[in-house]
Amino acid sequence: MTTTHPDACDDALLLARNLRKSYGARIAVDDVSLAVRAGEVLGLLGPNGAGKSTTIGMLAGLTAPDAGSVRIGERSLAQDAGAFKRGIGLVPQEIALFEELSARHNLEVFAALYGLPKRLAAQRIEAALDIVGLAERARDKPATFSGGMKRRLNIACALVHDPAVLLLDEPTAGVDPQSRNAIFDSLEMLKRAGKALVYTTHYMEEAQRLADRIVIVDHGRVVASGALDELHRALPPAQTLTIELEAAPDAAAQAALLQAFAQRGLAVRGLQTGRANLEDVFLALTGRALRD
Repeated sequence: MTTTHPDACDDALLLARNLRKSYGARIAVDDVSLAVRAGEVLGLLGPNGAGKSTTIGMLAGLTAPDAGSVRIGERSLAQDAGAFKRGIGLVPQEIALFEELSARHNLEVFAALYGLPKRLAAQRIEAALDIVGLAERARDKPATFSGGMKRRLNIACALVHDPAVLLLDEPTAGVDPQSRNAIFDSLEMLKRAGKALVYTTHYMEEAQRLADRIVIVDHGRVVASGALDELHRALPPAQTLTIELEAAPDAAAQAALLQAFAQRGLAVRGLQTGRANLEDVFLALTGRALRD
C-alpha cells in the first residue's frame, strides 16, 4: 500500500500531524495525520465509529486533541485559534439552520458570527447562494425546503466567510439524487476556485467522483492513504471474471476453466474482467462485519 506522509506535502494548505483523542479508556483517534492542498479534495473514509467525526472535530477546532497539531498555511490552531477558525468552513452531519428565518437571514446570522462588515456580508451572502443554487429561494424559509435544499443551505452557511478550507461531514446524507448532483457541482466549483476540501462519506461512488486522494481510517488509525489509482493497486488487478455462455453449463462445467468449456462444446460468447474498485479496497482493509 502506498502511503503519502503529510510531511511530504510542503505545499499543503491544511496539515494535521499525529492527532490523538481518547475518551476515558477508549481511543477514538490514534496518531492520524493528513494533508490537503489548495484545489484538492481529500476523501476521509471509514466504518461507523472509525474516528472520522472526531477527526473532523479536531480539524475544525471544536474538539481539543490530546496530542498532535493542526495548521492552515502558517496559522496554527494552538497558537491562534481565532485566526485558524476563520479559515475553516464546517458542514456538520446534522443540519444546523434556523428553520423560521429566511435563507438569506440564516446567512446573515452566520456572517455576523464571523464579524463581516455589512457590505462585505451582503456580497458574500449572494455569492454563497449562487454557489449552492439557492439564489431564487433566498427569501424562503428552510422550513419549506426539501432535505436536499437544506443540505445546500447548510453548505452556504459554511461558505459565507469565504474560508480557505471546507470540512464536510457526510453532506449528502438522506438527499435525493438530483440534490446530490447539485451538491457535487457546487463542490467541484469550489475546488476549481482553489478551496481545500475534506469530505467524509459512506458512499464509495461519491469518493471516487470527488476525491483526488483518499485516507481510510479504522479503529482510530490510518490504514491506507493515497491517490485513487494507488489504492486500486492494493488488490490484485483482476477481481472479477464474467463468462457468457450460449447454454447453461452442467455442474461439472461450472467448476472448469476455459479449456474444459471448449472440450464440452460450450462456446464462450464473451469474457470480462473487472479491476478492484474503491469499495473492494475499503472492505478488504476494514472487513465486512457490521459496525453499529
